[in-house]
Amino acid sequence: MSDDGKALRVILAQPRGFCAGVERAIDIVERALEKYGAPVYVRHEIVHNKRVVDTLRDRGAIFVEEIDEVPVGAVTIFSAHGVSRKVENGAHLRELDVIDATCPLVTKVHKEGRRYAEKDFDIVLIGHLGHPEVEGTLGQIPGVVHVISEPHEVATLNVRDPERVSFVTQTTLSVNDTKDVIAALKERFPAIIGPDTRDICYATQNRQTAVIELCKQVDLLLVVGAHNSSNSNRLREIGENFGIAAYLIEDAGMLDLDWVKDANVVGVTAGASAPETLVQETIAKLRTIRTVTVEKLDGVRENVHFKLPAELADVPRPKAAMDAWAVETA
Repeated sequence: MSDDGKALRVILAQPRGFCAGVERAIDIVERALEKYGAPVYVRHEIVHNKRVVDTLRDRGAIFVEEIDEVPVGAVTIFSAHGVSRKVENGAHLRELDVIDATCPLVTKVHKEGRRYAEKDFDIVLIGHLGHPEVEGTLGQIPGVVHVISEPHEVATLNVRDPERVSFVTQTTLSVNDTKDVIAALKERFPAIIGPDTRDICYATQNRQTAVIELCKQVDLLLVVGAHNSSNSNRLREIGENFGIAAYLIEDAGMLDLDWVKDANVVGVTAGASAPETLVQETIAKLRTIRTVTVEKLDGVRENVHFKLPAELADVPRPKAAMDAWAVETA
């Protein structure tokens, strides 16, 4: 270890890492493997994290892009992001034994959208076109849906009746992410209806709030998460907005130690799909060049748990599986 005698303070965001929807999705795959044995098939990445996907693949999960890649009748899991009705119908035609790992908060958005569609409202989906959750939501709402992500897009919306407009949001966006778009929608369509801000994903909001507090105390921010993770990218952007160096790393191998050589206080957080193991490995790498002290930021303690599908509720989760993610915080 190269050490100049000055300890590096590391402050961990609270909360960080796995949210209840991600924990549930991973738990579903692990219990399905325990109940049915390998292989079980998963449409798309179960969550946006390479370590999670690789670990589950090693245990016997097979990840596919489309349903027609799955053998007829096989056990198949839909990812936490949700799927379209077309995918559901395709699975039915192939007689797949489907277990749905869609996050319950995403399912709630689907139901809200269908309710507005039944009333013949135009629906504005605030989210990022091409994101798996948005693609699934589009395919779950049998009506007119417009996808936007920026306030300026509101001006060009072409709706059938300005008095019958509603909105829903991608769950990996926070109140802060959507407030300007919603404000623009309400200005142009005063009669617009939509979910209460309390329906926004708790985990996204909590992690962003924690990073905002963290950035007030650090001179560099490390976000552990996948580059295709919407919520992880937003955490990095918050750091940049504070004018501090902020980096998104998928694991400790992506950490360039030159980034921290002149830092005094480093903040570390993790996106909602990133396991705590990756955070601890990042801290361990920092310790190869500096003496490190680790502190936890005061923050929200999350106690949210979602029910498992009935067919897996009584299946014990393998201890090895729990040990892979449940690492003691430094």
